[in-house]
Amino acid sequence: MSKTTPENSITLLESFISPEMKMLWQKAAHLKGCSLNDFVISTVQEAACSIIERHQILKLTTEESKALAEALLNPPQPNKSLKKAASNYKQIMEKYGIEN
Repeated sequence: MSKTTPENSITLLESFISPEMKMLWQKAAHLKGCSLNDFVISTVQEAACSIIERHQILKLTTEESKALAEALLNPPQPNKSLKKAASNYKQIMEKYGIEN
């Protein structure tokens, strides 16, 4: 359940966890030298940033990197499908008065 208070723009997040999990988190918070609340917030924040970063970064193998570099340095000539797609795109943009 989440509640937002407009005057300070803070949202309350409630969660039910087992007593064992709470004890584990409290121990970790104590070892880190912070409150349980601060520990949970910082840990979730770190995990969220890490997950988002992993999904935003394109990772290529050595072979894939070489193939990409080769395609960028020596691009192939456009094939029939690409030329048709470009023509269709241009027609749609002109139809709606959108300039490239």
